[in-house]
Amino acid sequence: LISKMAAAARRIFQLFVESNYKGFDRVLQKVNIISTGNGSCVCELTVDEEHLNVNGYLHGGFTATLVDNFTTMAILTAEKPPGVSTDLSVSYMKAVKAGTVVTIDAKLVRAGKILAFATADIVNKDTGEVVAQGRQTKFIG
Repeated sequence: LISKMAAAARRIFQLFVESNYKGFDRVLQKVNIISTGNGSCVCELTVDEEHLNVNGYLHGGFTATLVDNFTTMAILTAEKPPGVSTDLSVSYMKAVKAGTVVTIDAKLVRAGKILAFATADIVNKDTGEVVAQGRQTKFIG
């Protein structure tokens, strides 16, 4: 059973995908949500030309956006408010070329009264290699 917050998060995400939304989050339009619930969000993305940096690899800023948005969705699925970011970090481990399918596996680690802590692994679906890992702390109080 999907929680009310998870359902709301999915509806908001769908607005980015299905409308003429012009805000920054439109960069997420090609991400497919696989599952959400109980402090978890799993998505897939086929890396496309628009996701690449000048060297032809997955852009670090776009990777950070994936971490930011989908750790937030993981927090929402645990019935916590989305809050505001207080800390975001990403470790980039391997370059990713266009055409590669990556999985974003975001999880809520802990949510207290004031702060929530979440992580995201971005994994090459074909090889199973972790290509980036991110952590986010959000003020939710």
